[in-house]
Amino acid sequence: MSIPQTFIQDLLARTDVVDVVGHYVQLKKAGANYMGLCPFHGEKSPSFSVSPSKQFYHCFGCGKNGNAIGFLMDHAGLGFRDAVQDLAQKAGMQVPDDDDSSPQDRERAAAQRKKQATLNDVLEKAGESWRKQLRESQRAIGYFKGRGVSGAIAKKYGLGYAPEGWRNLASVFPSYDDPLLEESGLVIVGEEDDKRYDRFRDRVMFPIRNVKGECIGFGGRVLGDDKPKYLNSPETEVFHKGRELYGLFEARNAIRESGYVLVTEGYMDVVALAQLGFPNAVATLGTACTPDHVHKLFRFTDTVVFSFDGDAAGRRAARKALDGALPYASDTRSVKFLFLPSEHDPDSFVREYGTDAFARHVGDATPLSRFLVEASGEGCDLGTAEGRAHMLANARPLWGLLPDGALKRQLLGELGELGQLPAGELGQLWSQQAAQQPGRSAVRPATPGNTGAPDDAIPWGIPPDLAPWERDSESSFAPNDGYPSQGGYPSTAPQFQKKPWTPGNGKGPWKKRWGKDADLPPQPPLPRDAVAKREDHAVRLVLSHMEFLEDLSHEDHTTLCDLPTPHGPIFVWLEGQLHEHGPVAWAVLQESLSGHEHEAKIRKLMTGSHAQTEGDVAELRDELRGIVNRLLIDQLRRQENELITQAARDPAALEKYKELQTRRVALENPKLSSS
Repeated sequence: MSIPQTFIQDLLARTDVVDVVGHYVQLKKAGANYMGLCPFHGEKSPSFSVSPSKQFYHCFGCGKNGNAIGFLMDHAGLGFRDAVQDLAQKAGMQVPDDDDSSPQDRERAAAQRKKQATLNDVLEKAGESWRKQLRESQRAIGYFKGRGVSGAIAKKYGLGYAPEGWRNLASVFPSYDDPLLEESGLVIVGEEDDKRYDRFRDRVMFPIRNVKGECIGFGGRVLGDDKPKYLNSPETEVFHKGRELYGLFEARNAIRESGYVLVTEGYMDVVALAQLGFPNAVATLGTACTPDHVHKLFRFTDTVVFSFDGDAAGRRAARKALDGALPYASDTRSVKFLFLPSEHDPDSFVREYGTDAFARHVGDATPLSRFLVEASGEGCDLGTAEGRAHMLANARPLWGLLPDGALKRQLLGELGELGQLPAGELGQLWSQQAAQQPGRSAVRPATPGNTGAPDDAIPWGIPPDLAPWERDSESSFAPNDGYPSQGGYPSTAPQFQKKPWTPGNGKGPWKKRWGKDADLPPQPPLPRDAVAKREDHAVRLVLSHMEFLEDLSHEDHTTLCDLPTPHGPIFVWLEGQLHEHGPVAWAVLQESLSGHEHEAKIRKLMTGSHAQTEGDVAELRDELRGIVNRLLIDQLRRQENELITQAARDPAALEKYKELQTRRVALENPKLSSS
């Protein structure tokens, strides 16, 4: 259940946006407002204004604006609920829990939040003591100086030193027997004798922070020859290495300014690169890059560059990173793989060849599409039919992880060309193979950047004019060159041939699901109004599923907001609601409608059988995508007509016309554009 609007308003009334922003941005009083350097884009003179009277921030340079919740979401990369929770904790307020949860569940959730906050405090206290120890240890200081780390960088990353000895933390905490020391991973308790001792001893320490800047764990590197060379905190209630990235909190501003994030393999890579002019680097925490890592990074940038050693271990790590990145590799995002010579890591490479050379290597990094093809063909002889078949078999599960879009469809054509199979035949083959695999789910769960389409679906997906109940797993494909082109689907797309249904004897497959008296399958829902405007249906879809707005590109948002009245203003209002309150249910959203100039239109759209938006969420996302594509096509046609009238007196207009035409044709017929 969504957080009530009344709570959000009360929370914002008790929160000072100047304090929230001032925690991250240095502000100075300027008349009635405060000014500072914008944290969302690089600038030398302040254009970022925070208004204490309006409780609003605005940048006159890049246009970013919002309230305290929006700032935490945009700047710290927090989700809506996490941002609300963070502000509520500071304001001493309790975020309402789901009404469906039991009192015991709510009590456990409150206790867990309190425990997490306590663990953060314990870890921060340990980190503070180790920072003091660093100032007193010439040996540890010598190590960092030998790696070229300055005092400013050491302070920024909170570097420290855990001294030799088994129980140094006993002098830091009042009770060395406190269970929190074990739960936070700072102290180890022997299984046989229950003896306690410090986990980190004689190691330089790297505090690991979450996106809010809270200490959640540590990494330690030995100064001598002890093993292991690097040691991480164990998994705790606040630390999950498969979700966290070292240096992300410190790098978030630099990532936005540089336009990309550099993912490395170690703590010292991050610290050394920051020292050498690349403060936009982060590192995984001794584990392979996961989809959670990639998803988190894409909150801050649309370009991720993975940096690996060029040896066999680096290629293996890159291969795992590829698996994690594929579900989020949409058409508007870029994922690259940088392979350095085997004798170098990023730190040593920059020191030997300089920052310009490293920057050039980053720019020339291998795109995800090329690496996917290379990984699929590794060890395969493409000069033989067997080798090509092996390559395609390797490529199929990787290709299936990609979200549907132009990139996925182009790759199908490229893989088909390498395997000497036409793209249409290859897509149909993979679809048939998926259907023949017993126990395999045909549809992936929808994730950000993933439409939920079948892993091995043909690239153009399901024709949009089929009713939901016609899209079953028993349907087969047959070519139909006369299939009408609409919404980005090719005119040569295959059409479903639905198998005829005949009544059963009460022993059909629905028997187990619907009960012993169910001799017939459940009736399908009523079809939606076939003559409704596409703009109306787009509004209904977003009103019912506000989270769909988060999947759209900047161009998509502009297209919807520029629609004529009433649809354009409605989408502008919806975007404002999303920015202020996050995705909320229609039942909550309609409470904010009172007094809206288009209230009657919105309520009418959401009333009656034509307003149904039930069904598979992935299918509904595809419906909205198809509508937006058709709106883009119409917009491109209008722009083309305008440019044709200008072409006689402006030669540049003709070139622009050709660009728009190429783009429109690609939207109308993605199969043609990938060939």
